[in-house]
Amino acid sequence: MGNETSPETLISNSVTLEDKYTATSGKIFINGTQALVRLPMVQMRRDRAAGLNTGTFISGYRGSPVGGFDFALNQARKHLRQEGIVFQSGVNEDLAATAVWGSQQVALSPGHKRDGVLGMWYGKGPGVDRCGDVFKHANSFGTSPTGGVLAIAGDDHNAKSSTVAHQSDHAFM
Repeated sequence: MGNETSPETLISNSVTLEDKYTATSGKIFINGTQALVRLPMVQMRRDRAAGLNTGTFISGYRGSPVGGFDFALNQARKHLRQEGIVFQSGVNEDLAATAVWGSQQVALSPGHKRDGVLGMWYGKGPGVDRCGDVFKHANSFGTSPTGGVLAIAGDDHNAKSSTVAHQSDHAFM
């Protein structure tokens, strides 16, 4: 009987909706889109803890069917800025992919300010097709040792928001 815990001691009274982006320990409850927004924030914190001065650049196609990713990024813009993360929507998929590819060349420039850049690109299936040349050249070029790219494709298997049905996994092989 002496080890009983009241429900009041198990519940934190300081939980906010911002915790999904600001919490650095404990459990958080988020959906997949929020996890994608949080991912670069966590990586930036890990890099700083390792003594790295890295950056993150995110770009992609506005309105991509990646679960409202661009809208969630806009809603979290304050948190992104606090972590040194730059989010810039692209005019189209290939311009966004080219910008992300360019972010990987930062550490090669003399007098560079960052040790590397995490690049994130997002787009819909037909945009993956448009970006084939950019992806091929960027993949051949590679990334800096403390950089890298995460490409996120939102497929539209039923062609609800695209002119044709699409599946992208084969394009990333």
